[in-house]
Amino acid sequence: MTIINLAEKFSMFSDRWSPKVIAEMNDYQFKLVKIEGEFVWHRHEDTDEVFIVIEGTMHIEFDEHMLTLEAGEMIVVPKGVRHKPYAEDECCVMLVEPRGVVNTGEADGDLTAENDVWI
Repeated sequence: MTIINLAEKFSMFSDRWSPKVIAEMNDYQFKLVKIEGEFVWHRHEDTDEVFIVIEGTMHIEFDEHMLTLEAGEMIVVPKGVRHKPYAEDECCVMLVEPRGVVNTGEADGDLTAENDVWI
């Protein structure tokens, strides 16, 4: 059991859209990611995805609407729901998802990050 300081972990990287694992619980990983600009439309067919905004503001577009999350807010995106996160300015986010989830879901491309990168 180790205390994890989120600010310290966020200071260890600067790349965008590349989640870093900071802890595991059962088969779930807690990941930190810095986002800025546009991501890709994608979905995760087999799992829900949790976004917790630690610092900044992020938006998530869905087929029918858009939501805005501020620091201290979170959302669970149900499995199979197509979505596109984006942030106008840098935003620090924690993701909670099962081990092995690819950040771009089925939409493989330039923003697909290496999986299981620990900091």
